[in-house]
Amino acid sequence: MVTTVGTETTYQDLVENLLLLEHDAIAAYDQTIERLTNAAYKQKVVSFKADHDRHVQELTQLATAAGATAHREGDVKQLLTTGKVALASIMGDGAILTAMRTNEEDTVTAYERASRHAEAPQDARRIFERAHADELRHREWMSNPA
Repeated sequence: MVTTVGTETTYQDLVENLLLLEHDAIAAYDQTIERLTNAAYKQKVVSFKADHDRHVQELTQLATAAGATAHREGDVKQLLTTGKVALASIMGDGAILTAMRTNEEDTVTAYERASRHAEAPQDARRIFERAHADELRHREWMSNPA
C-alpha cells in the first residue's frame, strides 16, 4: 500500500493522519504477534509494537497541543494492514514478516515526509525523526530477521 501521509497541507492534518497510521500499524502488530510461531521473532515484534505505542502517546500529545483530533483507533486502511498479515500467516513466519515489512514501508515514508513538513514545529520534527529511525530499524530487521 502506498501512503500519502506526510503530504498534508496543515500540521493538524499531518498529526491526525500519523495517528491513524499508527493505530493501523498497531493492529497489524497485534495480528503478527498472535500468528508468529517463532518465539524469538515474536519477542522482537513485541518490542517494535512498544515503539508504536510510544509513537501514539507522543502523537496524541502533539494533537492535543495543536487542537487536532487525537484519534484512538485506525481507519479502514487497518483492514489492509491486518489482512496482509492474516493471509501471509498461511505461508508461515517468513511470509508474515514480509507482509509486515511492506506495512513498514508506509510508516518509513510517512515519518520521513513528516520530519520535513513545512508547518511542523521543531519539537514535533524531532519526534518524527526519532519515529523515522524506529521505522527504519523495524523495516531492516523484518528484511533480515536474526
